[in-house]
This record gives sequence, structure tokens and C-alpha cells, in this order.
Amino acid sequence: MSLHLSHISHSFGTTSALKDISLEIKTGEQIALIGPSGCGKTTLLRLMGTQIMPSEGSITQLDQVPAELKPKELKRLRTLIAMIPQHLGLVPNVSPLRNVLNGGLGKINLLSTIRQIIRPNSSETRRAYKLLDRAGIREKMYDRTDSLSGGQQQRVAVARALYQQPALLLADEPISSIDPARARDTVQLLTQLSKEEGITLIVSLHNLELAQEFFPRLIGLREGNMVFDSSPDELSVQECRELYQLEPISHG
Repeated sequence: MSLHLSHISHSFGTTSALKDISLEIKTGEQIALIGPSGCGKTTLLRLMGTQIMPSEGSITQLDQVPAELKPKELKRLRTLIAMIPQHLGLVPNVSPLRNVLNGGLGKINLLSTIRQIIRPNSSETRRAYKLLDRAGIREKMYDRTDSLSGGQQQRVAVARALYQQPALLLADEPISSIDPARARDTVQLLTQLSKEEGITLIVSLHNLELAQEFFPRLIGLREGNMVFDSSPDELSVQECRELYQLEPISHG
């Protein structure tokens, strides 16, 4: 089991972001979190990534309970979880190759980090190169990252996450800043490579069509509540309309 969430709630001050969420996610599953802006998708991903702890309820990640771990144990667990944030978190003035190699820094000590930054060994470089090749941007590996297009930078972020060799890969709106054609390519790349590597993949998306096309399981959030958990085939038009309605739905 990759993740088990039991009656998770989370608040920021007096603002309730998530309300009584319970989920089980098996190893290797590919899941899209969908819903309007402010529905709780990012908060849920941050909980799954151990960046924050729930206000209520319990969460188990990769058979461990983060709230019960000592700092070193929690750090070790985090090396098994890769996160692609909305802003990507790339270093702009270095090469894509350097950014990908940075994906492995969390697993090594300070001395090895300094050595790897100054002169990565050939096996590390080959592995980073292969990932950039699989991501379709090997010809850009020595360019400055900030000279790449938005879609190319997305691919660098995917390669960096995979270089980390995670068991769990989380992506927060990874296609928010690129055009529709490149957005489809990015989602396809994420799902394809995570499937090949046997990685559990959880992605938050605004694009319902891409979620339905590429993900066998969809979880819908609205106002911090989980309103459905189903396959694309089971999702009705009415459920989609209600999910994205801006006003509270009246059933009276």
C-alpha cells in the first residue's frame, strides 16, 4: 500500500482546507485529483508528501506513519517521495543535466553532495542523460534551464523527479503554464514513465479531459470535501457539472 488516509482534515488557522478525507492508494496506481481552484488539491498533495501534517486523522505513507517518525527516519521517507511543484523548483541558471542530478542530493551525505556538485561521476551522468533522453530533451542537456520553453522545463522536472528513484511521485498542476498540445505530451510522459518504473503517481489537474484520458482513477474535490472517487467511465456528466459549479449546489 502506497498511501492510507483515515479521516484526514486540515485547517490553516480558521480556514478549513480539507474535511474528513479517507483514501487507500495501492502501489503503482495512477490517480488524478480534479476540482476547481481552492478545492484542496494542493493541500492534499502536501499532506501526501509529508510537507505538512494533518490537523486531524492519520496518514500512512509507504507503510510508515510520518507523525510517529524521528527526524532522520522522516528524512529517509521523504527521499522515497518525489514532488513536482507548480513552479517546478528548477535552478534557472544551470543546465538541465545539473537540475536532474540535483534530484539525488537528498539521499547522500554532505561530503558526497559537494563531490557530486563539483564533479558527478560517470554513472550518475549516464543515468541523468538517459532520463533526459527518455523525456525527449537530450539535445538541451547542457543549455541553461531558463533558456528552455515551458514544456521543455516541465520535462526536466519530470526527469529530475525520476532520477530520485521515488516510490511515490506527486505533481501539482504540472501543465498549468504550457499550451494544450504540450500539456497533453507532459501528462502522457508522466503516466508512461511512472508506469514503466512501477511508481505510484498522483497528479492534480484542472483539465478534466486529460484526466479522463490518461488516468484510470479520478478523485474529485470540492470545498475541501471528496465528492467522488471513481473511474472515468463511472463519472457522470452531472457529477462533473456539480464539481465545477461556483455556487453551492441546492438539493432542496
